[in-house]
Amino acid sequence: MSILKNINTIYFIGIGGIGMSALARFAKVKGLDVFGYDKTETALTKKLISEGITVGYEDEISALPKNISHKKNVLVVYTPAIPKDNVIFNWFQSEGYDMMKRAKLLGEITKDTLCLAVAGTHGKTTTSAILGHLLAECNMPVTAFLGGIAENYKSNFISRGTKITVVEADEFDRSFLTLSPDIACVTSMDADHLDIYGSATEIEKSFNDFAALLSNEDHLLYRKGLPLKGQSVAIEETAAFEAQNVRIKDGAYRFDFKTPDQILKNLQFLLPGHHNLHNAITALGMALLAGAPTSELPRALSGFKGVERRFSYKIKCDNLVLIDDYAHHPTEINALFQAVAEMYPGDEKLIVFQPHLFSRTKDFVDGFAESLAQFDQILLLDIYPAREKPIEGVSSGWLLTKIHTVLKDSKMQDNQRNKEIAKIVTKTELVKEIKKSKCRIKLLVGAGDIGAEVENITKILNNES
Repeated sequence: MSILKNINTIYFIGIGGIGMSALARFAKVKGLDVFGYDKTETALTKKLISEGITVGYEDEISALPKNISHKKNVLVVYTPAIPKDNVIFNWFQSEGYDMMKRAKLLGEITKDTLCLAVAGTHGKTTTSAILGHLLAECNMPVTAFLGGIAENYKSNFISRGTKITVVEADEFDRSFLTLSPDIACVTSMDADHLDIYGSATEIEKSFNDFAALLSNEDHLLYRKGLPLKGQSVAIEETAAFEAQNVRIKDGAYRFDFKTPDQILKNLQFLLPGHHNLHNAITALGMALLAGAPTSELPRALSGFKGVERRFSYKIKCDNLVLIDDYAHHPTEINALFQAVAEMYPGDEKLIVFQPHLFSRTKDFVDGFAESLAQFDQILLLDIYPAREKPIEGVSSGWLLTKIHTVLKDSKMQDNQRNKEIAKIVTKTELVKEIKKSKCRIKLLVGAGDIGAEVENITKILNNES
């Protein structure tokens, strides 16, 4: 960690981001002075402040703390999501401060550790959270940087020692190529971030470049069927690491875990959905490669409570089940549907979906329409733009017409019925429309600011359920 040797102050631009805040927490644990900027106050930034980290919300030079008025011993860390016209970013750059992307700092921190890197277009956060939890519960010296809030720790940061690190290997802008992994996995390689990569072929190439960072091919675990070399992972299918005899008992998965050397019988895992079970067996395999004691793993796995906004139950009673989920890609929505269909086969299901990014909506509009049309009722919010400017012709209204087409073709519904099944709503209409729905299973889904609505909706529905 020589990068931090002469640093006593770090300033994070975009500190409220889930990856940035984990690094901020790490820096605080290391005894550094930690400051940061983000454009809006959130529950996460409030938590950082309560932990002794200074956070500002004004993009003004005058709002910067005095501690960083000199360049010496100061490091500025930024996320690629920061807009090019950000005043604070441009000032630091013009003044010649030492500046570094979030991914590079993560790479430097993990360089001298046993680095366990979790890659994939879907499943990174849950897999890394399970892995970090398994190692922590097995009393191994692990630091885990997570892309979500692990329920067991109420944090995106696990600190039990510094010999082992668990990180999410983020494919966005190829930042995972800055890591030095010793053990890694690839959970999925679906087309995504086409605004960055341009084609699915380029994404595949990038994941192969990531896999090539490993010195030992057997230290790469990958979902069976992906065009990679290493050790395969599968459910009820021949693989190096395999979940066998999978069944559901008391609302949880029970299964046997086959490794190249042994079989662990009758493991329990609480999260629903085959995608989550796949994440769990991948994490188990990585934990074994890292030297976790086999005898402790079943207990550790059964105690994993999940990650906020990853199939998070907000209400679970006889007349209403409310689930919050981060899904923002057709593959993730399909996985979500599989999970609720398996757990609640006889119930009608409402999905409230906020599309994330104009470019992603444009690239996968047909996939979104088909995945959403599986639900019994669909409420669409406007597209959450995040870092993007609008794209002409790309809107939730366009997605809605695609959904209506799928419904008409697959369910032979008439146009009037289609409008009842799927429609666009505003945030102000959301609670009223959710309350009107006769569906027992209700899902709030998306990676945008729909997450900020969840607590309010839960509170209102809780009072009436």
